Amino acid sequence: MNGQTRKISLIVAFIALVVWELLVPTGNVTDFRVSFSSLIPPLFAISMALITREVILSLFCGVWIGATMLMGYNPVEGLLKTIDTHIVNSVTDTDQAAILLFTLGFGGVIGVVSANGGMGGVVKSASQYANTRKRSQMATMLMGVVIFFDDYANTLFVGNMMRPFTDKLKVSREKLAYLVDSTAAPVASLAVISTWSVFQMSLLETPYKEYGIVENPYITFLNSIPYSFYCILTIAFMGFLIWSGRDYSNMLKAERRALNDGKVLADGAQPLTDTELSQDGGLKSDTSHWTNAMVPVFLLVVIIVIGLYKTGTDALAPGDDHSIRNIIGSSDPYRALMWGSFIAGFVAIFLSYGRNLLTLRESLEFWVKGAKSMLMACMILVLAWTLGDICREVKTADYIISLTEGFLTPALLPPVTFLTAAVVSFCTGTSWGTMPILVPIAVPLAFNLLGGDPNSLVGEPIYLATFASVLSGCVFGDHCSPLSDTTILSSIASGSDHVDHVKTQLPYALTTGVISLVFGYSLVSYLPVGVAILLGVAAAFVAVKLWGRKP
Repeated sequence: MNGQTRKISLIVAFIALVVWELLVPTGNVTDFRVSFSSLIPPLFAISMALITREVILSLFCGVWIGATMLMGYNPVEGLLKTIDTHIVNSVTDTDQAAILLFTLGFGGVIGVVSANGGMGGVVKSASQYANTRKRSQMATMLMGVVIFFDDYANTLFVGNMMRPFTDKLKVSREKLAYLVDSTAAPVASLAVISTWSVFQMSLLETPYKEYGIVENPYITFLNSIPYSFYCILTIAFMGFLIWSGRDYSNMLKAERRALNDGKVLADGAQPLTDTELSQDGGLKSDTSHWTNAMVPVFLLVVIIVIGLYKTGTDALAPGDDHSIRNIIGSSDPYRALMWGSFIAGFVAIFLSYGRNLLTLRESLEFWVKGAKSMLMACMILVLAWTLGDICREVKTADYIISLTEGFLTPALLPPVTFLTAAVVSFCTGTSWGTMPILVPIAVPLAFNLLGGDPNSLVGEPIYLATFASVLSGCVFGDHCSPLSDTTILSSIASGSDHVDHVKTQLPYALTTGVISLVFGYSLVSYLPVGVAILLGVAAAFVAVKLWGRKP
């Protein structure tokens, strides 16, 4: 049986399972929503995407199946509801619409600074210092650590800025996408102040009030940082890969292709951005200076930071504590992202015109071209969000959580919570949608299993590990899922084929995920957290040395 036949057989078998579940439902509509049937929409979309490589069609089919289940198993009504309700709701959601506009606006910036010679100038200047494959990858990683305050800004900034440079040094797009993806959410979630960390600690407010806990949730978050094993070990593992120059599995094949054949993309790859923007084919200006790109991009970062401060202070009442934590916690990151991308676009246009690099018409045309290059990516984002909404309606997370009931002990709570968060995040494609589901469940469960005064339990390793395992598990699931918005954005920013990015990142994510589970969350009840981290780091080092090969 050849590869194409196997693909067709798998698709037919999966469709047969879906048809059976739809035509022979067990019980009433409420019953199926807490059964295996609730897993069918995300699993079908994921399987079909990996098999056919048609991400948009796969996501749409997953949404259609879920909508059909919600409409009493009527596929015609499910299709109509998919088009006129579910997808529309995803586009009209305020926060998600802001992300789409930010993505389009950032694409416009990249279009202009590519055409005015700025990107070429950045590559030319940086090549004087990071002139090897190892140095270029290390620079990508370090840039990802510096942009710590938001994962979306981190991903789009680092991927787009480093892509022309890594292309020149024959680093595969898959490797670049991995570096971008693995420094976005992990770094933002470990940062003392970021949109991720503030969101996570805010989820503790309600359970802490219910249990009369006097400790500030921010202190709990700070204490839980060492227990975010997956995020910590992902960064360490990535550093070992870069330092050793080794790779394995699908990533090794991609790196060998890029290094030996000069192909940063695989044959037949479908990158999510217009790769001409980062090549000389899109260059209209003969002037190639790094300031043509870095002035608008630096302004973008500054405006985002100012926007976070402005929206945060506006949201606080006059008598509230105006600390950095409260300001960031009360801010509206989506408004700040939109302000940054569009103002940076205006500056890039007028800078190009003022320096006689491009005419005003050319500047506007390349802004539009850059925004258009993000259209397919925006379509995928919308469908991924829509599938996440479908999963919430058919109770996918509830079913997964129900599988963990009845056998938990305090020692098992951190690893089981980590796995549950990973599965929910993998199936729904959202960390931020998973955390509000699991934190209100995991925190009271930890108090009940540990017993005693909750105020004395908030410093216990098992409790801190349980809280941290939600975030780490969500990031782990995101890194494995083709439905994840951050994974999609990493493919966008890096100009990578999305399925290739998922396939090459998956072995690395599974490696650090298993190490985190075995040496971190499974041992946290028996060993000091510092020892668990050292064991995990040592295991990551051994994995790279044992399996890795130089391309």
